Amino acid sequence: MSDSVQKTAERPEKVRLWNRDFVLIIFINFLVFMNHLMILSTFPFYIEYLGGSNTVAGLATAGFSIIAILLRPVIGWLLDTGRRRGVLLAGLVLMALMPLGYLFLAVLYLAFICRMLHGAALALSNTSTATVATDIIPKERFAEGMGYFGLATAMATAVAPAFGLALMNKVGYGALFIAAFLCAAVSIVLLLCMHVPKPQRVERKFSLKGMIDRDALPASVTALSFLFTYGALENFVAKYAANANLPSGGLFFTVMAVFLLLTRLTAGRVTDRHGEGIFVYSCNFAMMAAVLLLGLVPGKATFFLAAVLAGFGFGGLEPALQSMAVAIAPPERRGAANSTFLCAYDIGIGLGGAVAGVLIDAVGYGHMYTIMAVFNVISVLFYTFVGRNHPSSFSYRLRHGDIPQAK
Repeated sequence: MSDSVQKTAERPEKVRLWNRDFVLIIFINFLVFMNHLMILSTFPFYIEYLGGSNTVAGLATAGFSIIAILLRPVIGWLLDTGRRRGVLLAGLVLMALMPLGYLFLAVLYLAFICRMLHGAALALSNTSTATVATDIIPKERFAEGMGYFGLATAMATAVAPAFGLALMNKVGYGALFIAAFLCAAVSIVLLLCMHVPKPQRVERKFSLKGMIDRDALPASVTALSFLFTYGALENFVAKYAANANLPSGGLFFTVMAVFLLLTRLTAGRVTDRHGEGIFVYSCNFAMMAAVLLLGLVPGKATFFLAAVLAGFGFGGLEPALQSMAVAIAPPERRGAANSTFLCAYDIGIGLGGAVAGVLIDAVGYGHMYTIMAVFNVISVLFYTFVGRNHPSSFSYRLRHGDIPQAK
């Protein structure tokens, strides 16, 4: 064997990650979250414009989340029967129609109904985009690919709320809703241009047990506990800042989004090589430090430091654990695995916000943030004793030599 042939055999080509379909699904996911987050940040103002109260706005937000949580297991089951393109197309069409509903059905109770349907649209869309992404990403660079896929959400989080508020304030609700419609419409065009993998079609009996993926539970429960703390921060940091005479919540989320984006550029690659444990430990510590700074030593410097820590915490942990949740799922179970993880995501943020609200009324903002740090400790303990010892864990499989390494 010649030297050149021998060197080629010793150094296989690097497994390819980037291709047209992977880029398109990232852009589709970005546009889905642009549509969602532009309206999320402005909907309470729209409810007020229609004559509704803060209570009605809160009920609409709760209803949006509840509908998404209830539908995700069913959507996972549909995806696992091989209907990837159809489910995603249905979600994107509904994402396009709902802003038009807000625009042309400008009556309070109709806007409320549209908001529930928008929750269904988001559940259909982002469960599907995550599942299609897992079909496309090679196993050797799986967590790295999921990290890049998650950049779409991070970028939308950085851009969409401010863009939506600017349109609302400077142009009006009509321009806001048309912009949200256009985001979804462009995503439909992109979907028509991409090849969606077609896993073997499996006829599955519809059952509640079959809609939950047990192998995704260790990652999902670890994330759920972490997201209790994050939900308290996301839902109340803006009001806390206003009450404590701190810089605006918008500045907090901008700083947080920048560091979230920077973290996700490398989080997946590190997970592939070293396992998700490094992020479970460091990101829980960072989020715990962020809320303790807000609760115990409020001030301008600690406010922005908390934003940096929260950006790193959420930016590193969420893609690492989503990768863990779906890493060992066969193609016909990836929909269930993604929906299991995303249900935990919705429940953690929703219940975390609810618990935080009760604590604020009982003991105030400072003590609330201090108490919510306990959930980061629970997340670490659950992962240490359960998650890292489960075959879905990258760390577990690296210890046992079960993960093919990208060259």
